[in-house]
Amino acid sequence: MHRFPPLPDLDDPEAPDDLLEGHLWLLELIDGTGLRFSMDDSGLLRFGGPDATYPDLDAVPLALRPAVRHVRDRFDRDALREAVADPAGVTFLGVAPHSRRIDYDWDRIPPFLGTDVWVGADGGGATGADGRLEIGASDGAFRPPDAAAAIFEGVGLDPVNALAREVNARDFDPDGYAVPASAWRDGPVAGVVVRNKRGGRGTIAMEAGVGDGDAGDGRARGAREPDPPDPDDLAAVHAGRGRFEGVLATLERRGEPATVDALADRTVEAVARETPLRFGEEQTDPAGVDTARFRASVVERARAFLDDRRDGGHGGPDGAK
Repeated sequence: MHRFPPLPDLDDPEAPDDLLEGHLWLLELIDGTGLRFSMDDSGLLRFGGPDATYPDLDAVPLALRPAVRHVRDRFDRDALREAVADPAGVTFLGVAPHSRRIDYDWDRIPPFLGTDVWVGADGGGATGADGRLEIGASDGAFRPPDAAAAIFEGVGLDPVNALAREVNARDFDPDGYAVPASAWRDGPVAGVVVRNKRGGRGTIAMEAGVGDGDAGDGRARGAREPDPPDPDDLAAVHAGRGRFEGVLATLERRGEPATVDALADRTVEAVARETPLRFGEEQTDPAGVDTARFRASVVERARAFLDDRRDGGHGGPDGAK
């Protein structure tokens, strides 16, 4: 599985000298964590983050699990098999949005947005006839931004949204660039990714710290660790009827059984994705939420919710969401 390419700030000495040449694509920089995956010969999807790879779903951080489930559900394996000779030689890279510094409209923004496609030297390519996915032959390279967007759409996934396409570099002034509105919230973008078709890329950061890979919890260095939040109180706030109804609708739409465990797992994952709460273990993050206790409390509320529905009620415990 190929790794993420460097994404320096435009002002960084590591930014390519020829980045602002030719025609440019300007993409919305999404606040979240990088997620990459590839498909083996059996059709199994294997996932990784910016650094590590994940052997199974339990190894994936909670906030990224909705993205993994989304990709597994939507990815068109047959389209990839028809498009390339060696599907395992293709790496799909993107971002899993979750609450760090930016509060997106979580009902609208997809759990995964594709940013890059790497095609290995043995990937081969299909002709793209009759509207089929066309990945294209490669000697081992990232596909240009327009091609990558088409590939993601061809396998059933959303590419990251473009703010502008084919901008002549002579007409683009990074210092005078007006901050555009985000497609995924009522507010400006977190930043802009500037790309050319030769592989050059860099960012214009609008929000300090976005995309830098840190914890994103907003604490100042040297600040006193806050007391850990009470898991039962958090469950009362975040695991209410409204959230359970939304998770239940998703399970039913996917044809998955609405068990207590399934409802609780998806609810905990949604809370991890959509809120700035930090989920960790006592040894590694003493100020974080006790994940096991929080899930246990959510399980109790999920069981009451499902029991109430079976009895003809309206879904058990109330909650803020």
